[in-house]
Amino acid sequence: MRYNPFFMILNVEIKATCPDTDFVRKWLLANRAEFRGTDHQTDTYFNVINGRLKLREGNIENALIQYEREEKADLKTSCINLLPVVEGNKLKLILERSLGVIVVVEKKREIYFIDNVKFHIDEIRGLGNFVEIEAIDNDGSRGYEAIRQQCDGYMKQLGISKEDLISISYSDMLSKKNIIS
Repeated sequence: MRYNPFFMILNVEIKATCPDTDFVRKWLLANRAEFRGTDHQTDTYFNVINGRLKLREGNIENALIQYEREEKADLKTSCINLLPVVEGNKLKLILERSLGVIVVVEKKREIYFIDNVKFHIDEIRGLGNFVEIEAIDNDGSRGYEAIRQQCDGYMKQLGISKEDLISISYSDMLSKKNIIS
């Protein structure tokens, strides 16, 4: 996936299972990551024709997020449009009524940053613990190769192996779990 100027943000990311959140937390703090806080987030995913659309409601991050992402158990590239929202309740009601809801993901997320790289330690209700690394290019100035190398480098430093990687989103994991249950 190449950078598309229509999208505001280019992102290279990984999502992995995380049996030892204490190790990740200690590593981040030892490497001078800036802790932005613990967010209790509800992500509501809506039916759309292209990509994904979710409304994130949290005590730190609140936004309507439309994105396209490769689904694979490796470094993933995402192109993201993000619209900060102040009052999500009215917007959520409009989106629910007009598009319909696919799934709701509830999580406790610790948010850290090292420069342009965002780290999440996630506890997902019904799924368990995960770590995410997102190398972000907000304006096209860093380029795909640079942020890919950042993400890959941090993955190695945290000891995340290919076997730990998750190929699908939390929303897909919960949707599959609900179908099986």
